[in-house]
Amino acid sequence: MEKICDQFHLSLQSACNDTLKRMNRRYTIEEFKNGVDLLRKAYPNVSLTTDVIVGFPGETDEEFNITYENLKEIKFYKMHVFKYSQRRGTRAAVMPNQIDGNIKEERSRKLIELSNKNEEEYNRSYIGKEVEVLFEEPHIENGKRYMKGHTTNYMVVKIETEEDLDNTIKKVKIVDVDKLELIGKCHF
Repeated sequence: MEKICDQFHLSLQSACNDTLKRMNRRYTIEEFKNGVDLLRKAYPNVSLTTDVIVGFPGETDEEFNITYENLKEIKFYKMHVFKYSQRRGTRAAVMPNQIDGNIKEERSRKLIELSNKNEEEYNRSYIGKEVEVLFEEPHIENGKRYMKGHTTNYMVVKIETEEDLDNTIKKVKIVDVDKLELIGKCHF
């Protein structure tokens, strides 16, 4: 389907079946991985993002390690990591074995590091490729004017230009990576 962007956000929550069960999720990590495989076969340049909660009540070190290893294997482009917080009136708020804030912080840090590593590796794989970018906003950085936008698979690209490209789609050659953004050159 040519009008579908090849970026999908799949809200996983946890990559450990025991934790998923406590969260009252009705899927397993194996079913989730199968869905990921199907998307990757259908869309060769697919970018997959997800939400993960760390520190859900009862999440042991072993369960977190299972989550970490599964996430390492799935290799999402980006993970949005959230530390579980009690919400009054929910079943989870009164569950036993609430997780200490320092443990949640450490688990969150580990997953954010993994996410950043995956994103940077994926971005680097685009150096030398030509992509289409929908430009959306001007940006000033170190005294230089850039236009920023997104590829069809939601990667952030910036090009140095004085031209107003707001709301235009241009072919861009990726020449480098700056932290978690792609740097491109555009031939007008």
